[in-house]
Amino acid sequence: QVQLVESGGGLVQAGGSLSLSCVASGRTFSDYATGWFRQAPGQEREFVAAITWSGGGRYYADYVKGRFTISRDNAKNTMYLRMNSLKPEDTAVYYCASRSGLRRPTSPNRNDYAYWGQGTQVTVSS
Repeated sequence: QVQLVESGGGLVQAGGSLSLSCVASGRTFSDYATGWFRQAPGQEREFVAAITWSGGGRYYADYVKGRFTISRDNAKNTMYLRMNSLKPEDTAVYYCASRSGLRRPTSPNRNDYAYWGQGTQVTVSS
């Protein structure tokens, strides 16, 4: 059974930073691309960032590019999201996800991800 568990969310002032972690279990973590998505109240879940199974490729949504950094440590079965220069509009529940398909490329499409964590709340105050 594949499980993804996020941690690290919280309340921060605008301009501040937070780091999220996602620990995976249940299948070989290093064989699958992974990503971060977020969902604000009343809005659809949107793509934030993704990283290839090897960690060699990283992709970002335009609205976080230059502020967020995605990374992974395959030895620890863990993915990270470092968020700097946070804005109130970054407020959302953040979800980690693991792609379907062995060693497939990253994707910004949430339908390409087979497994999801329970989410962690990030709140940025103005």
